[in-house]
Amino acid sequence: MGFIAGLQTSLSGMKVAQSQLEVISRNVANADTVGYSRKIGNQKNLVLAGTSVGVTFNGTTRAFDEGLLKSYLSSNTSSGALSAKTDYFAKAEILLGTPQSDNSIAANVSNLQKYFDTFATDVTSSAGRYSLLTAADTVTSRLNSISSEIQKLRGDADMEIRDSVESINKLLDQLDELNDKIVKYNVLGYDGTADLEDQRDAALRELSEYIDITYFKRDNGAIVIQTSGGETLLDKDPHHLSHSAIAQASASSTYAGGSIGGIYLDGEDITSKIRGGKIKGLIEVRDESLPSLQSQLDELAGVLKEQINNVHNQGTAYPNTPSTLTGTREFIDTANQSIRLDQGDVRFIIFDQDGNQVATDTLRGRINFTEGTLDEMAAQIQTWLNDADGGNLPQATVSFDNKGQLVIDTGDSNYSISIMDEALSTPGSTQQNAVISFDGNADGSYDRTFEGFSSFFGLNDFFDSNSNDSIYDSKVLSKNANLGVKNTITLSFSDQNHGLNFGNIEIYPNDSLQSIVDKINSNPDINENIRASLIPNGDGFMLRIEDVTGSQLEISETTVPQSGFMERIGLDVSNCGMAGSLSVREDLKVSPEQIAGGTPEFNPTSGKYEQNPATNNIANAMSKVFSDSQTFAQSGSIAKTNTTLANYASTFVGNIASQALSYDEALTYQQTLTSSIATKEAQISGVDVDQELSQMIIFQQTYAACAKAFTASKEIMDMLLDIV
Repeated sequence: MGFIAGLQTSLSGMKVAQSQLEVISRNVANADTVGYSRKIGNQKNLVLAGTSVGVTFNGTTRAFDEGLLKSYLSSNTSSGALSAKTDYFAKAEILLGTPQSDNSIAANVSNLQKYFDTFATDVTSSAGRYSLLTAADTVTSRLNSISSEIQKLRGDADMEIRDSVESINKLLDQLDELNDKIVKYNVLGYDGTADLEDQRDAALRELSEYIDITYFKRDNGAIVIQTSGGETLLDKDPHHLSHSAIAQASASSTYAGGSIGGIYLDGEDITSKIRGGKIKGLIEVRDESLPSLQSQLDELAGVLKEQINNVHNQGTAYPNTPSTLTGTREFIDTANQSIRLDQGDVRFIIFDQDGNQVATDTLRGRINFTEGTLDEMAAQIQTWLNDADGGNLPQATVSFDNKGQLVIDTGDSNYSISIMDEALSTPGSTQQNAVISFDGNADGSYDRTFEGFSSFFGLNDFFDSNSNDSIYDSKVLSKNANLGVKNTITLSFSDQNHGLNFGNIEIYPNDSLQSIVDKINSNPDINENIRASLIPNGDGFMLRIEDVTGSQLEISETTVPQSGFMERIGLDVSNCGMAGSLSVREDLKVSPEQIAGGTPEFNPTSGKYEQNPATNNIANAMSKVFSDSQTFAQSGSIAKTNTTLANYASTFVGNIASQALSYDEALTYQQTLTSSIATKEAQISGVDVDQELSQMIIFQQTYAACAKAFTASKEIMDMLLDIV
């Protein structure tokens, strides 16, 4: 029996050695295979009735450190987020130009300032006017182009989110299939589980690049995968994500406002719960970084338009003084909306084709209008223009067109019109913006105050835009900000499609920004036309209320007496999208001579107003817009500030360049860290060919020794059998 046992022992040793050599052969063959971990052949002694009867091969396990794998997954998740940010910030930097570049948007604004300065030194120069328009057109075109590209980048990021979701779902299916195989192999005792676990780890590594994950193992070998926020991605079955990419992004497209879809898991929006990975980086790019840049461009465009237009509206072109003025502001119901002249007066002057004064008077004078509806104002001005003792222009008309824009037409191209605001009604009074109050919802209470009659109606703008007052934003507030409401406040809504006061909400002392949003969005009278949301902006949120049809919107406080709630929270017409639509007024580009360089001058000797082509007070004032500090509201990462237009542009150009560099450096560090973890894993799990070859020699020798023992035992057995 001892010889038989010897044969069995030798034979088992040969089989185990052969299995070990197969493991070594596999290790060497996969030494350069990514994701392959070194396999270790396990063996155990066979004991029968307390006596060793050989050894058996007990399957393979991996040289593996689970702690390092989890560290790798975490680091890879951070790399995924930083990689997405680095990519998009690099593209944004190219759009804006570097701070030192001659073609950055900051350089474009500085160049425009130079041409306004040049224009002010000689308003009679045709070349100066053309150069000014070229520089202005360059700025607006760059703003349009950058804005368009930013929205394209946001759309690209959203499509990448969709593609990443699809990749995640495929990986979850793959991991689910591997889970099933591993459980099956474990239950049936098949060898090969270790190779399947390698494949599963490789899928986990790839998954971690897209989204933050954690996992744990069950006793049967399957793993459960969750996000770091606790959302289950894989348990017994995969839980697929879903996301519908936006077809076309715009400056007003926001996830917070509902125009950009969320990322859903089992019917629940988990967008805000995703904490890392490529998807998180793309979400931040789409919803924070690029919108922050867009809001800064819009703020620059809005301030540029407002300040230059305010000045240009005070001037009059000469010798090409217009006979027709068309406003840009649109009104909802001119028969009921009212204005009131609070301070100063508004002078109308009629000139003949030689620039001689034909007639002049003011709103407070013979025109006799200080308060009333817009239609009443138009009628009074037209009456004066038609009257023989006034403008003596029987063909002149003053009315509001079908867009609700004011149109003043002398009816005779030989006669032109100039509008000036003055401190008093006396001819020759100091030029000074009139103060006008506007009742937007016709409730008898004036809602907003404006400076400058021509500026209010937009009768002589330099810059134009196709955006209207369809979006209102508050200043940046915390979600839990005290809104200062002491008594119930009523806000009413009016727009061009539904008229005045088609719906309202009430705001109570304990209401928050979110409750205002909820009241608007749940009110059946207005929620089909008006949408409210809280838009992230810098360190807080803006209350945004927009007309979903894009039509003119008026928001009014109808509380009596008014509490100043809208002013307190800064709820006013937004600059959102301004950079994408800003342009130089079309007729100015066709006829540069219509640029206003100055205003009519009063001659105390003749008692009349005269026009001088060399008058440059308006040109100087427009140049001063660039040299003076302007007020910029908080926009994204830039807090409310007072600075020049060029410095403001330089600030966000520099910020983007700085952030692009910062993300690039952070990504390099994170990739180095991830690589270091991978190197450490390779030291434990990787295949060392020299070590495998030395092990091969050992098992070859083991096989040879067992073979000799087997041969010797067999020969002795044969001899004994021959003797018998």
